[in-house]
Amino acid sequence: MSLITRLRTVDEKAKEKAVETLVSESTPDFDFFLLVVIATVTASFGLLINSAAVVIGSMLLAPILYPVLSISLGVAISDGPLIGRSISTLIKASALGVGSSALVALLFGDGSLNFEILSRTDPSLIYFAIALLAGFAVVYTLVKPELSATLPGVVVSVALLPPLAVIGVGLAYAEWTVIIGSLVLFVINIGGIFFASLATLSLMSVYRKKKLVDATLKEENHRVEEEKKEIKKVEEQDKKELTEKA
Repeated sequence: MSLITRLRTVDEKAKEKAVETLVSESTPDFDFFLLVVIATVTASFGLLINSAAVVIGSMLLAPILYPVLSISLGVAISDGPLIGRSISTLIKASALGVGSSALVALLFGDGSLNFEILSRTDPSLIYFAIALLAGFAVVYTLVKPELSATLPGVVVSVALLPPLAVIGVGLAYAEWTVIIGSLVLFVINIGGIFFASLATLSLMSVYRKKKLVDATLKEENHRVEEEKKEIKKVEEQDKKELTEKA
């Protein structure tokens, strides 16, 4: 059985579950951005102390991979709202990550550039090849529940978060070579993941799941709006209590 044939015979329920996961996990809610900040700060500390273990651990926390995958999904099914939301989420998450990393470097860094930082400033086509393989692997893992135990390893291999954190460190240190090198690496990784996941999703004929995507997107948007209303209600209640105490 060829790989293309295998992708075309993926169980429909598995594809539906993967589609729902991609849409829900890329939803730009409070929890998503909180995890981005926590993961980036953790990665930044790992970079500053030159610890590969800490950097690797931070990748398991970061949800930044999902907006890239949902862009691929949106393109595969020609869904404008999903593409727009995913691009916006990726840009916001990237900016938040860079800002968090720069702040950590300013507060705790000493201006030195160690191996963990410099190793992510020299992009090459090898990184693009790795991102291609990882992009395919993560989509394939999502539609094969029995392979779920391998997902953390795939997420680590994607390595989107470390270059993002290095950009922040470079900004804090005003090291333009570091900024440019890590930015190029970040873009290369995104490009590889996007093209591989787009090809994989297309081969699985996910365009048939457009109605499911639209329904899930609507549900997630409604959930986010309800959360915002609850937050606003709590804030107004707090203000009222403070006013009464005053």
